[in-house]
Parts: sequence; structure tokens; C-alpha cells
Amino acid sequence: MTNHYNTIIIGAGHNGLAAAAYLAKQGRKVLVLERRAIVGGSVVTESFGDGFTVDSLHTGGILRPDIIKDLKLATHGLLVDTVHQPFISLQPVGHASSLTYRDHLVIDSNPVKAAESIKHFSVKDAARWPEFVRFMDKSAKILNTAYATIMPRLPMNFGVKEGFGLVDMGLSLRLAGRKDMLNFIRALPMTAQELVEEYFESEIVKAAIASVAIHGSTLGPMSAGTGYTLIHNWMNRGGLSHVNVGKAGEITIALANAVKSFGGEIRTEAEVVNIKIENQIAKGVVLANGEEISANVILSSADPKHTLLKLVGPRELPPEFVWHVQSIKMRGSVAKVHLLTDGSHEIPTGTVVVAPSVKYLEKAYDAAKYGEISEQPYLEVTTSSNTVSIHFQFAPYVLKNREWKVESGNIYKLATDTLNNYFPDLQSQITNYHVITPLDLETTYGLSEGDLNHGQLMLDQFLFMRPIPGWSNHKTPIDNFYLCGSGVHSGGGVSGAAGRNVIKVLK
Repeated sequence: MTNHYNTIIIGAGHNGLAAAAYLAKQGRKVLVLERRAIVGGSVVTESFGDGFTVDSLHTGGILRPDIIKDLKLATHGLLVDTVHQPFISLQPVGHASSLTYRDHLVIDSNPVKAAESIKHFSVKDAARWPEFVRFMDKSAKILNTAYATIMPRLPMNFGVKEGFGLVDMGLSLRLAGRKDMLNFIRALPMTAQELVEEYFESEIVKAAIASVAIHGSTLGPMSAGTGYTLIHNWMNRGGLSHVNVGKAGEITIALANAVKSFGGEIRTEAEVVNIKIENQIAKGVVLANGEEISANVILSSADPKHTLLKLVGPRELPPEFVWHVQSIKMRGSVAKVHLLTDGSHEIPTGTVVVAPSVKYLEKAYDAAKYGEISEQPYLEVTTSSNTVSIHFQFAPYVLKNREWKVESGNIYKLATDTLNNYFPDLQSQITNYHVITPLDLETTYGLSEGDLNHGQLMLDQFLFMRPIPGWSNHKTPIDNFYLCGSGVHSGGGVSGAAGRNVIKVLK
């Protein structure tokens, strides 16, 4: 194999593959290097036993429409299902057979059906639901425009090219209308609790919506900035519930097929351990087996901390820059529990949450603040055939007086015991299970501190401050070396925007 490439991309997650496909389409000689035996990163569908195949980390998801169109992903096997299944907030009513619109909050994608369910908890809230959806959809559109804009290196000087991007973003805000523009800006620093209280009175309705704001973040619904994370997650999902559940791997397989169709190359089980730097210029990479590969340009879709502190190394970087990278807040607190059942689990199709009240969610978060696993966790549950996937919060990466090597059984018990309150027969229906702890997220999936988003989505780590202030445009102090993973501006969740945007910087 030729040992020199125009571009090397570290990591075959969805952002790395998107960047690789765009570059290969331009005719560049591209090589993607992936440490695992399969592509996908955190957007992957894996088997954990006979008949036991699940979305390991991210539940389904969807790429930005322009990426699907640009890369012709439909011709590479990506079938996008935009139909949203219901978002269901479980209420303590006994056996699963009691699951009705009256007993549980069932927010359907059909606004009429959603209002009908909400009406059982509050007539006023049912009337307010269409206005809330309109505001959230408008806010998501504005945020998506911001995510398509390359952020300037504030407070550094920036050029005309970056200035045009800000003009586009400003125009999008202005076209939203004065009222929606002001409400969007005002919503970003708000707590999720404050935001939902402006629309709804029912505690059940407020908690269900607020749970989406804290999904994947080490924040509670009373934390500042969860208004932003609510809009961010709404934008990525296209609403409250997940789409393409059980099909996360199809996204990255289609992207990998696109890379290959454009002439790009992908190597798995090829772990990069070092970036070769000469005179502050990236020259190539060194693999775990000692092999060296040179390139004109290198991109990393791994998280910024791992990339800059381990692959590049502090000695190659300015001291102040290193300090800022070390200060990136990761703080993962997500665990996953996957269940294989006999097929009679009775959990309904859709996105099912255990979020009975805002105070319940905040108390679950309180445990993580003190290095404890939540005894009464916030759960988000999805099903695919006879498998059940449980997103568990909060389970902090850093535990007080305990070790993750022995805590996986505790996570499994807490998750299943909590669900047994709503589905009493679940335990007897489980035939196999697999637990992914925050430590597993780091060691197996390469996510520093188990952070799914490569850095917390917080007010001091978004827009021109992501991944760190002054370096929000994919560039680094190393020439010809760029970041394109979820840890940069526009990243977090499944979208592919970070991989798409880096191409604008390389032109």
C-alpha cells in the first residue's frame, strides 16, 4: 500500500466518515484510520450475542439532509425513516396493560393526538402544545443555521470569509421575526425548567420535555443552559422522540460505502498513537504497530482532549492552549443497558422515559455531582424487535469510593428494578444483557471520560467557545492539522455537521 496520502482522517465515526467522503468526492487521496475492527464510532449497531443486535450508544439518528443529498447516501443503502414514534412518559399506574392515553403521557408526532393525551393532564397545556412545537421548530432551524456557520476565532481577528458566515447567521435570526429571535436568544441560557414553565402547568408534561434537555449531559433541568440543550436535542431528533431506532449502524455503513465509492480508503484495527510534527507542521501519523504514514493534511474526529494531549502532545503546543484543552469539561455520566428478551417485554414502541417530575430529574443529577450512581435514575428506553435499550442517567465517570470495574451489575439492577415498577414481568423475560459503563465508553469506544459529545454541551463550550475559546474554526496551532469530531462547533449527537463543516475550512 502506498505510504503517502493527501489526507488522513483519524477515526471512522460519522463525522470522520462524512469529512472523508466529501474530500474523496473532490478527488483527494483519502485514508481513514479506525482503531476498532468496525466503523461507526459511537454511531454503530453491534451484536452482543446470538440474535442480540442493538445500537450500542446513540439510538438511531439522522444526518443533515444536505449531507445525505451531497454524498448520494440513498444510493449507498441509507433509507431514512422520518416518521416519529410516540414519546411516552411513564406514570406509576401498575401493569403495562394499563398503558393508555389516559394513564401515561403519550406525545404523538400528530399534534392532534398529542393534545388529546396532554389534555388528560391539563386542558391548558393541550392548548399550548402547538405554540410550543412551533417555537421549538423555529429555534431548531435557527440553531441549525448557526451550526452550518464556521465560527470566527473570537476574540481573535477574523477575515471576510468568516464574516460572511456570521452575516448569514444574523440574517437567519432576523428572518425568524423579532419575537422569535428574542425568545430564541433568551431561551439559550435559561434552565429547562424555566423554559417549559413558560408554556405548561402540568408537572408531568414539564418533566417529560425537560428530560430531553438533559439527555447525554451532566446537567439537571434546573441547570443554566439546559434551554440550549433542549433546543439542540430537539433539532437533532426532529422533535422529542428518536428516529431510525435500531439503525444507527446503517448511517455509518452508508457513509463508509460513499467514501469507498469516491475512491477513498478505510483501514480498521489501525490505531493512531502519535501525530508526527515537524516545525509545527503535521507530517503524518504513527500506528500502534509502528507503521508510519505521511500526509499533506491530517484531520482528527477523535475528541479534542485525546487528540491534542495524547496524539499530538503538550510539548508541541503553546502552554496557554494546553491549559485550555486540559480545562475542557468532559464529565460523562451515561451508561447503557441492553436487554435481549423472549419477545414479550410489553414495552411500547417509541421513546419511553422515566421522568415523573422535574424534581425527580434534578435529584437524579444530584447523585452525579457527588460521585454517586443515581438510585432513582432518569431512563430513556427504546425497543427494536425483541431487544430493549436503556439509556441510564446518572452514572458519573468519576465514582466516589467505588470502581466501574465492579459496578456494571449495579447499573443493570437499578435499570431493571426501575422498569419493573412499570413492567412487572420484564425481569422474567430477559434472556441476555449487556452493560456499557462510562469506563467502557472510554476504553472501548475512545470517548474521554465517557462523554458521548466529546465535551459537555454547555454555555461556556458552545459556538465560538467550542472546543476552546479562540479555536472554534476546526484549526489548531499545528499547521495542516484540523479537528472534525463532535467536540468542535456544531458537534454533539448524530448530525454529521462537524464533518461537513471542516471541508469549508480546507478549501
